[in-house]
Amino acid sequence: MDKLKVMTIFGTRPEAIKMAPLVKELEARPEFESCCCVTAQHRQMLDTVLDIFKITPEFDLDIMEQSQTLSTITAKCLLGLEGVFRQVRPDLVLVHGDTSTTFAGALAAFYQKIAIGHVEAGLRTGDKYSPFPEEMNRSMVGRLADLHFCPTESNRRNLAAEGVARGVFVTGNTVIDALQTTVVKEFSFGEDSLNRLDYEGRKVILVTCHRRENYGQPMEDIMSALAHIAKTHPETELVYPVHLSPAVQECAHRHLDGIGNVHLTAPLDVEEMHNLMARSYLVMTDSGGLQEEAPALGKPVLVLRRETERPEAVEAGTVKLAGVDYDRIIQLADELLDEPAAYQQMARAVNPYGDGRACRRIADGILYHFGRRPQQPEPFQS
Repeated sequence: MDKLKVMTIFGTRPEAIKMAPLVKELEARPEFESCCCVTAQHRQMLDTVLDIFKITPEFDLDIMEQSQTLSTITAKCLLGLEGVFRQVRPDLVLVHGDTSTTFAGALAAFYQKIAIGHVEAGLRTGDKYSPFPEEMNRSMVGRLADLHFCPTESNRRNLAAEGVARGVFVTGNTVIDALQTTVVKEFSFGEDSLNRLDYEGRKVILVTCHRRENYGQPMEDIMSALAHIAKTHPETELVYPVHLSPAVQECAHRHLDGIGNVHLTAPLDVEEMHNLMARSYLVMTDSGGLQEEAPALGKPVLVLRRETERPEAVEAGTVKLAGVDYDRIIQLADELLDEPAAYQQMARAVNPYGDGRACRRIADGILYHFGRRPQQPEPFQS
C-alpha cells in the first residue's frame, strides 16, 4: 500500500513549536511520507525553532517583508502554496491554529481539492475582532477542514455547536509533547543575565505582551501595572522578552527601562522560553501558547487579555483572566505574590491541555480517516 503523503504547513514561531513534534512523529511512522513547507511569515523566530528541532523544510516560501500587512501575507502564501501543491500533490495538508499562514494554507489546499487537517481546532472567543485576525482565521479554517484535531473536549463542543461533527478528534495539545523534549535540569541561557538570576531565592515573573488588540491604551495600562508590580515587590525579578514589533518595543522601554529588577531581553528561542518558564514563579502573558505550557510546569498564569479562547485552564484553576485594567492586574499579581495559599491553589491545579501523546493521536486519527487503521484513537481526557 502506498504511503500517505502528508504536508505540514506553518510560518510563525508559535506554530512551529506546536507542529515540530508532529513533524517528527510523522517522519518516524512508516505509513507516512512527510513533507514540510514553511511560509516564514516570521523569519528569524521561525528559524530558531527549526534549528532546535532539527527540521529542514522541503519548501520555504520566505514571504516575510518589511511592514508586511495581513493582505500581503495572505496573498503571498496563496500564490506560493499553489505552486507547491501542484508539484507535490499531497493526500493531506495539515495547518495549525489561527495565523494568516493557517488560513491561507487551508484556502490554497481547498482550491486544489486537497484534504485539510486542522491542528488545534475548535478554539473560539465568539468575538470576530478579538483576537484579531486569529478568531476569524480559525473559524474559517474550521469550515474548510476535513479533519479537526481538538486539544480538549471543550473545543470539540465548540465545533459541534457550529454543526461540525465528522472527522473530529480530541487529542490534547501538541505543545505538551514539545515540552517533554525542551525542558532540562541543566540549561544555559544565551542571555547571560538570565544565568545570573537567583531562581531559588527570588520570585521570577515571566512576562510576554505583544497582541495587536492590546496596542494603544491597553498596552499602556499593562506596562504601567508591570512597573508598579516590580517597584512594590522588590523580592521579584521581572523578565520580559520583548517582541520585535516597534510599537511593543517603544511602549515597553518607555515604562520599564531603569527599574532595577526588570530585565528586558531580546525574544527567546523555544528552549530558552520553556526553561525560563520552568524556573519562574509566575507567568503574566497575552500569549495563547503560554496559557497551555505554564500549567504543565505548575506555574500560575495571569492572562493579560479581556477574554481567552482557552477557558479550560480558567475552569481548572491554573489560569486567571487579569484583563487589561491597571488595578485588576495589580490586584491579582499582589494576591499571588503575597498569599501563599492562593499561589499554591493555582500551582497545584491539574493541567487540562495534554498528556504528551497528542501527536500520536493525530497520526492515528489520520490513519483512521484514510482507512489505514480500524479504530479511532482514544480521545484525550483531562
